[in-house]
Amino acid sequence: MTADINSIYLIALPIVFALIGLEAFISSYLNMNVYKTGDTLGTIGLLSGNILVSLLIKGSTLAFHFFLYQFKLIDLVSVIPIWLHWVLAFIFIDFIYYFYHRISHRSRFLWAVHMSHHSSEEMNFAVAFRQAWLGPVSKIPFFMVLPLIGFDPVIVAVAGVLSTLWGIFGHTQIIRNLGPLEWVFVTPSHHRVHHGANEVYIDKNYGNFLIIWDRFFGTFEAEKEKVKFGLVKNVNTFNPIKITIMGWQDIYRDIKKSKSSKEAFEHFLLINPDVFVLLGAHTRLEKCLVTEATHCLLYTSPSPRDS
Repeated sequence: MTADINSIYLIALPIVFALIGLEAFISSYLNMNVYKTGDTLGTIGLLSGNILVSLLIKGSTLAFHFFLYQFKLIDLVSVIPIWLHWVLAFIFIDFIYYFYHRISHRSRFLWAVHMSHHSSEEMNFAVAFRQAWLGPVSKIPFFMVLPLIGFDPVIVAVAGVLSTLWGIFGHTQIIRNLGPLEWVFVTPSHHRVHHGANEVYIDKNYGNFLIIWDRFFGTFEAEKEKVKFGLVKNVNTFNPIKITIMGWQDIYRDIKKSKSSKEAFEHFLLINPDVFVLLGAHTRLEKCLVTEATHCLLYTSPSPRDS
C-alpha cells in the first residue's frame, strides 16, 4: 500500500509544482500577484508540521483501521465488484469529509485546528498545502467508520490521497466558471466562496470533490460578489507557530474566565446549533434557542469565524 501511495505522489507532485509555477506566471502576467513571499513561507511552515504529524501517526492509524475492519458490517470485497468498491469508497469519503469539514467550522476546538487553513488572505494552489498540524489527528474519529462499514483500509487510504489531490485544484483564482461541471463537482469558483470572509460566503461550500452535499444540505452558495479571502479577523502574522496556537489561546483565555467547570467545558466545545439540527437534536436545541441560555451546551454565539 505504501508503494501505491508513493507512486501517486511521484506522479502528482511534479504536476502540482508545475501548476503552481504556471499559476504564478499567469497571475503575474495578469497583474493579479496571488503569491506573497511571507504568506507562502507561512504555508511551508504549516505544511511541514502537518507532514511530520502525518508520518508519526500514519502507521498506527492504518493499524487501527485494520483492527476495526475485523468488525465490519458488510464484507464489501466479496459482495461487490472491485470497481464499485472504489467508486463507493470515493463517495463515502467525500460524504464523511463534508460533515467533518462542516463540524470543523462549527465546533470551537475543531475550528482551532482548521483555522490555520483559512488564515491566508491569498488564494492560490499553494494555499491547498496550508494544512493544520493537528489536522491528521482530528480526522481519525470521523473516518474510522469506513472500515467498520466494510471498506478495505488499503482502498480507503489510496482513495483518500486521490481525493486530497483533487482538493488542490479548487485553490486558485485563475480558473473561473466551469459551466455544467459546477452543478456536480467542487470547482475553484465554489471553493473560493468557502475561503471568503464576505458575510454571504461564511461557512458555505464544505465539499471536497462533490458539491451535491452542499446543495442537498443547504450550505451551497454561488460565487457572485468579489471574494475577500481570509478570516473575519485576520491573524496578521505569517509565523506558523503563532497561527497554530492562536485559536487554542482564545479557548484558554475563555476557560480561565469561566466560573465553573461546566462553563469551561462549554467554552471548549462551543458547538453551533446548525450541527445539531443536522444530526436531528431538534427538541433540546429549540429549547436552548428559545430561552437563549448561554450556559446551554447546544446554544452558542455564531460560528467561531464570525467573531
